[in-house]
Parts: sequence; structure tokens; C-alpha cells
Amino acid sequence: MAHPVKWAIMSTANINRKVIPAAHMSPKTELVGVASRDQARADEYAKTWEIPRAFGSYDALLADPQVEAVYISLPNSMHCEWATKALEAGKHVLCEKPLSRHASEVEAAFDAADRTGRLLSEAFMYRHNPQTQRAKQLVDDGAIGELRLIRSAFSYSLYDESNIRLRPALDGGALMDIGCYTVSGSRLFGGEPEKVYGEAWFGPSGTDWTFAGVLRFPGNVVAVFDSGTAMTERDELEAIGSEGSLFLDDPWHCQVPGIELRRDGRVERIELDTVDSYRLELENLSDAIRGEGELLLGRDDAVAQARVLEALHDSAMHGAPVSLLRAPPVGSR
Repeated sequence: MAHPVKWAIMSTANINRKVIPAAHMSPKTELVGVASRDQARADEYAKTWEIPRAFGSYDALLADPQVEAVYISLPNSMHCEWATKALEAGKHVLCEKPLSRHASEVEAAFDAADRTGRLLSEAFMYRHNPQTQRAKQLVDDGAIGELRLIRSAFSYSLYDESNIRLRPALDGGALMDIGCYTVSGSRLFGGEPEKVYGEAWFGPSGTDWTFAGVLRFPGNVVAVFDSGTAMTERDELEAIGSEGSLFLDDPWHCQVPGIELRRDGRVERIELDTVDSYRLELENLSDAIRGEGELLLGRDDAVAQARVLEALHDSAMHGAPVSLLRAPPVGSR
């Protein structure tokens, strides 16, 4: 096996508590540094999490030649900016979801990856989990007949308006924070939508506290989803077909994996081993860096995801469906 990729983390965000143990556990990754905007904060954080080096600025991290790859867990509004800076500094990048809801920003970040010969991946950790892969395979193999409807939900309760997840300037809100999972899950089964419609309730913080959407896919497949930062905790995903349905009770965290295949009046539960999704996403990019594997989530998926998020947001703002069908080139027949 190739020597482990030397990783560093950009920010001291709460999500790191799930990524750091995975990085320490894997033989394919070596966590060598963490950066904060404050040196004292970085020092304390590095000591707590047993990380060798602490950087008092993000630029200092990027200037360290020992760091090969960075995991970016900054607020949403800073993702593409710092992903691009990291790529231009010669680092590979795993950036927390969502990269952006602006497809042009995501395209520009991947242009930087191409220009510098480095890899960029959006950190939808659930996509790496065997539960997700098995569910996709079952649908593709016709276990539920012809796919008709995709239904998904993700919500929790948060009312602290100072929290970054509820701050408009940082691109917070239900759609960006957790609705992006339901959009990703819908796209996983349905492909790329032709038309979307979104409705939102904007709470006191100015972000969408509830967001619901409908996506229309080719082949008369429809997806419906809801997400919220001001609702009870919920997370589920269901693919419904002409002959049965497939239900995941824990589709995003995959902490208690299992798939219910419902058909012919019976329920078959497919058990799967518990695997750390965060470790899998780190290892996927590490393998790709070493030339020992293919990147699961690259440009095509990230740009398509951003296009849908952008269209859903625009739909909710203007109260009308948005088409995602690309116009034919001028002069084409």
C-alpha cells in the first residue's frame, strides 16, 4: 500500500468531530495539521484532537509544503473561495457540502483543479456508504419495478439565530444545510431533473427554516422532499416503483444501516455492516491521489447538484417552476 496522504483541516468547525476520528483511524490518511484564524485557538484545538501542527491562519496552512490535501469545513459561503485557493496552492481538496448553490462558482473551482492538476471532491459522505450503493443497485436492477417516485426528508430543530447555519450572509438555511442531502438522494436515483419547483418559509433569521421541493425527472419520475431547521428530527429516503418500494430509515448518517424492500405484501430487511462514511470519503480521495482508485464525486456531480440547488432557490424566491433543460445551440436542428 502507498504511504498515507498527509491531510490538514481548514477550520475548527463542529463537523470536524466526525472527520478527525476517521482520519486518525485510517492507514491511508495522516492528519498533520489544523488551521484557525487564531493561533491560540488552533493550538488548543490541535492539542485536544492530537494533531501535530497548528496554523494561525488558513494561508499559513496552504503554505506548508508537507500538506498534500485539505478538508474544508468552513461556512458555505467560503467553500469555493478557499477550495480554489487550496487548489492553486497545490493541495487536493475535500470540501464540505454543499460546494455552492451557484453552478458558476463550482465550475470555476473545478477549472482551478484542472488547471493545477489537483483533485476536488464534494463531501457527501453518505454517497460512499455501502448502504447507499446497495440501494442504488437494487433500484437499477429492477427490485421495485419501474421507478415512479422518490420521497425524502431531513430536518432538525435549531433556533439560535447567531448559529452559522441560520445566517443568510454565510449561505445558511434548510436547503443548503440539509436539503442538499435530499436533493442529492433524489438525483442519485432519478438522474438529472428537467424541472424543479420549490417552496420555502423564511424564518426570523432570514434563512429558509423550512424548504420543500418537487423535481421532475426524465421518464416521468417525480421526487418530493422536505427539509427544515425548525422541525422535529427526521431523516428518511424512499424509492417507490411499479412493483414495490425501497425504504431507508437512516439514509444520510448511515449509523444504523439497513434497507427495507417492500413488495408482494412482504417486507424484506437487508442488513448491512456499519461503516464510517467519513473514513470512506477520506480514503476515496486518498486512493485517487495515489492513483489507486477512482474519485467517486467529481466535477459532473458537483456542478449538477449546484444547478439544482440554484434552480430550487430561484423557484422559491419567484414562486414559479424552473426548467433545467438546456437550450439547443444556436443553429442546431
